[in-house]
Amino acid sequence: MEHQPKPSWLDGLPSRTAFGLGAAIGVGAVGLIGFLILLPGAIKGSGPSGATPTLNTAAAPTPTPSPSPSPTPPPPPPGPVNITVSDSDHIRGAKDAKVTIVEWSDFQCPFCSRFHPSMVRVAQEYSGKVRWIYRHFPLDSIHPNARPAAEASECAAEQGKFWDFADKLFERQPQLGPDLYKSLAKELGLNESKFNECVASGKYRQRVSDHEQAGLTAGVRGTPGSFVNGIEVPGAVPYEQLKGFIDQALKSN
Repeated sequence: MEHQPKPSWLDGLPSRTAFGLGAAIGVGAVGLIGFLILLPGAIKGSGPSGATPTLNTAAAPTPTPSPSPSPTPPPPPPGPVNITVSDSDHIRGAKDAKVTIVEWSDFQCPFCSRFHPSMVRVAQEYSGKVRWIYRHFPLDSIHPNARPAAEASECAAEQGKFWDFADKLFERQPQLGPDLYKSLAKELGLNESKFNECVASGKYRQRVSDHEQAGLTAGVRGTPGSFVNGIEVPGAVPYEQLKGFIDQALKSN
């Protein structure tokens, strides 16, 4: 059964007063609701994420110092290069000498022509103690006359005049060319016809290439490339420095 509601105490108030009182109650209710909504967030903490800030009171671990890296030791000096010498090599000096100097050289190389007198002096001052082996290492890209000169020297060697011919080539380096080779053959008393035929045939082209390849295998990077009992000599060193290599090699034997 549906009942008629009892009149409220507001019914007895003037209409304007009742309206104002109701509005005040409504505003208060809205404010209370908003406060209740925001309260949990305020309790949890501030910040856009609402994450509770925590104070980490635990002591930070002391970092363990890493050991200092050990300095890299310098590489050991390169050991002697094993270079085989045969009777077919051009040898100047006693074949049973205690010190062997193997030189890879280029007849057109200016540093080689500067170094050659030092080697001649070694052969004279260390007679019986040092043997000097000469091998070809023509640098074709910058010395176009080096390979033909090397082949011509082999033709002179055929008649027992390699060293005389080689000495003359270095002395007259600016004149390298076919005319000089023919002139030297005559000057040194070679059989000119045989010499000229040998040069024209190119019969020693492979021998020169073999010398060059052996130099690369030994580690030659330029000329002159020399080794004293297998120890590399750095380029066209002065005589006194070359002498130091030789004296050290003699002490070691």
